[in-house]
Amino acid sequence: MAGQLSESAVKGIIRRVGLECAGRGRTLSEPLVAFMVRAVILDPRNDFNMDQILTEKDVQNLIQLCVTRLLDTTNPSLSTIKMQVYFDMNYASRAELLGEQQRVLEGKLAPVVRDITDSYPRVQEEMEKAYQNIVSYVLLSSGLGSPTDIEVVREVTAALQSVFPQTEMTTFILLNKKDKEQQLKNLTMLVTGIRLYNKECRKGGSSIDDLPAILSEAIPSATQAVDEHLNTCHMLAHKYTALVESMQEDPHRYMQLSSSKLKEALFSVRQHEAFLSMLLSDAITSAQEVETLNVQFAATMMQLKNTVQEKVSVDSKEVFPLFLELSKLWTSFQDEMLLLSFLTNMTKSLQEFLEIQSQLFPEEVLTSLLKGVTVKSDKERIRETMGTRVTVSDFKNQEWLFPETTDNFDQLLIQYHSFCAHAIGVKGLLLPGNPAIGILKHKGKCYVFSSKEAAYNFARDPDEFIRLNVEKAKEYAELIQLLELQHQFQSLIPQAQARTAGKCLMKPVAKCDSGTQTDTHILPPTIVTSYEWNEWELRRKAIKLANLRRKLTHAMQTDLSHMKRENFTQVYLPKDVGTQTKHDNSSNVPKPQIFLKGLRGRSSPTTHMVKVDLTRAVDET
Repeated sequence: MAGQLSESAVKGIIRRVGLECAGRGRTLSEPLVAFMVRAVILDPRNDFNMDQILTEKDVQNLIQLCVTRLLDTTNPSLSTIKMQVYFDMNYASRAELLGEQQRVLEGKLAPVVRDITDSYPRVQEEMEKAYQNIVSYVLLSSGLGSPTDIEVVREVTAALQSVFPQTEMTTFILLNKKDKEQQLKNLTMLVTGIRLYNKECRKGGSSIDDLPAILSEAIPSATQAVDEHLNTCHMLAHKYTALVESMQEDPHRYMQLSSSKLKEALFSVRQHEAFLSMLLSDAITSAQEVETLNVQFAATMMQLKNTVQEKVSVDSKEVFPLFLELSKLWTSFQDEMLLLSFLTNMTKSLQEFLEIQSQLFPEEVLTSLLKGVTVKSDKERIRETMGTRVTVSDFKNQEWLFPETTDNFDQLLIQYHSFCAHAIGVKGLLLPGNPAIGILKHKGKCYVFSSKEAAYNFARDPDEFIRLNVEKAKEYAELIQLLELQHQFQSLIPQAQARTAGKCLMKPVAKCDSGTQTDTHILPPTIVTSYEWNEWELRRKAIKLANLRRKLTHAMQTDLSHMKRENFTQVYLPKDVGTQTKHDNSSNVPKPQIFLKGLRGRSSPTTHMVKVDLTRAVDET
């Protein structure tokens, strides 16, 4: 209950901080204020506890700390947090951006579509008005020209009449709403294809911009601009890193320089570097996509020219698919223009967050501070450690991954945005990790290191160093997103990012080709056919069984059927057997004749039995 009250109090504090900043002339977004409030609470140096109810004194202290940090224009940490919140709320992938643009366009065209699909004209004047609405829809949906330009309207009307004359309005009216909407989309694509073909043949399309030519020039220029900003970030990051390392080796040399400010500046540059890398990847993808579209558009246009040539009439089955294909390709060009505009705007907006760098550390100041200091680039640091690697036999209970022993080694998801897992918590530095030294896999997560010594130190007690990294992220809240620690600080995720929970913008996606195959039926079927889920069916069966107990089975025979059953027996046939002996002999003995007298008894108590043997002798027979 205390945690719930504390969270409710935090929400109230967010509103109060926002009002306090607005009262001082600074209107800030709610996600930024919420992030800052929770960051101040998590910072162990401020001694706040989210699991306890805050006293009024604690609330006032918290509000004062948050307002001070939010109004501090010389704080690189605040600039980094603003940049992260801005990027979370405005950046979108190609699919998301194009999908949103399509929804916006459909919303703008919805009234026009509704007027067309819901109208049922009867007279000629109403028919003409409905046809003009279709012309307006086709023009607005294609985005090729202004609806106020008379020449463009005439061109669209002529192209539409060639594929959909006004006499077919009667048939169009009879369609249902869904079929009407689909036919409107098909007509738009056909008219767009016809206008593009006329532009190629110099028979119209003067108001259509040459998007392939524009993109071929603009995308390389935008890519170069992003690349230049990225190189500037690289140089600043290398200088700040070298300066922080020099300060840690000789603290008395830079007494006038704030180590905390310098680290915050380093984190800000590294975050800007990460965002620019994402935009550069999008720019390269757009360049590849435009190159493919140019080839396909030229091939389709050439095929259409060869099909039409100078013919007076052409079968619609031959040219309509080509017109549709041209329209689809042109829509892709328009999408790339939108993406290019988005990319350019994001690059310019992100650049504004680095203005504080030039104010705190001007170029001449950095040059003077770096005298006698060796500035190493990330590539040079990795190159220095290419010859060293971890000896697996030194660790009995640790799993190390190497390129030659691990499949898809380059696609492993490395923690801390591929920075050295040891230097973050110990030195407060973001040093590039070298996977060739060895990747430590601990509790299912992979970690890289900037040197062999750092790898050995981290492997001795990984949990302790992971805890130190989390504590460092609490001190510098901008590290939470930079090091991809959102899962450990769910309460700090901005509201815009919370709506898309599970989607980490900076999280690398590991991809690989895989296939699986399963048997149709691995186990024998276990379906019980006698099972019944219906209670009433079970009751019917129970009643039926109860009735059977009171039933008797009767049988009878008639005079015609009794004694008439089929019986079958099997016997062995008799066989003749005979024996023969040498001679016949026989013998005869007298029959025994023995008589007993006196067994019946008499009147006297004593019984006298007399035995008389009358058997003849053997020799007398």
